[in-house]
Amino acid sequence: MSSPTTTRPRSVAVRATRLALAAVLAAGGVLAGSSGAAQAAGPYERGPAPTTAILEASRGPFATSSQSVSSLSVTGFGGGVIYYPTSTSEGTFGAIAISPGYTAAWSSISWLGPRIASHGFVVIGIETNSRLDQPDSRGRQLLAALDYLTQRSSVRTRIDSSRLAVAGHSMGGGGSLEAASSRPSLQAAVPLAPWNLDKSWSELRVPTLIVGGESDSVAPVSSHSVPFYNSIPASAEKAYLELNGASHFFPQTTNTPTARQMVAWLKRFVDDDTRYEQFLCPGPSGSQIQEYRNTCPSA
Repeated sequence: MSSPTTTRPRSVAVRATRLALAAVLAAGGVLAGSSGAAQAAGPYERGPAPTTAILEASRGPFATSSQSVSSLSVTGFGGGVIYYPTSTSEGTFGAIAISPGYTAAWSSISWLGPRIASHGFVVIGIETNSRLDQPDSRGRQLLAALDYLTQRSSVRTRIDSSRLAVAGHSMGGGGSLEAASSRPSLQAAVPLAPWNLDKSWSELRVPTLIVGGESDSVAPVSSHSVPFYNSIPASAEKAYLELNGASHFFPQTTNTPTARQMVAWLKRFVDDDTRYEQFLCPGPSGSQIQEYRNTCPSA
């Protein structure tokens, strides 16, 4: 004699089965989606998802500290100031060395130090060996500063030595081109109102953002920034930002368009953080921008 069985109506049983299967698939989808998101995130992403407000704020999401570097404790450059994120909970950071311009001290552009560091970078603003140093010398000094940062400085354990960049103003900007030419392993260069007698940089392979001032009479964009940009091969990744009505000295006061693009460029190429591509392509616009062009990076 067979045991009595209870049979659920077929429609209810099928519906229950489908709901159970859907729940399993949904859970799997969530897990798969989470895994995909984790895989999509670059290993060097630092900080929250970027917004225009974050990039244009006077400070980024990281608290920072600073320390002076005596010229007596280094070789190859004249000392300076290091700025760095105080927390290491997100891992190591990329680093950038920045040079002031002809006859100028680091203090002339020092606002850039904490501004960039607060977005998750170690920054060294250098003093040059002589304030009359030419671009080629400033380029060598930028590289010496990076070597000091990564090998001997007290913050060296905070730095990923494979993710380095250079920048500078005027002859310091020309020096950043020299440094990028000499060391193609650099991840980014950002010359600001750059000055250099060498107009051709076809050998450059480092992603380079050039920022020029429309009214620059010291290093006119027509004979400096624009020829520099045009000579860099597109395969290197490049961008040119020209500020409306800006003089040669625009980097010597807080300049939001410069900071926004500089941070976005460093995040994209030093941190390989594709979340910042939205600020590079199509790029900035508005009354402060005279011109912007670039090659649009490919992930």
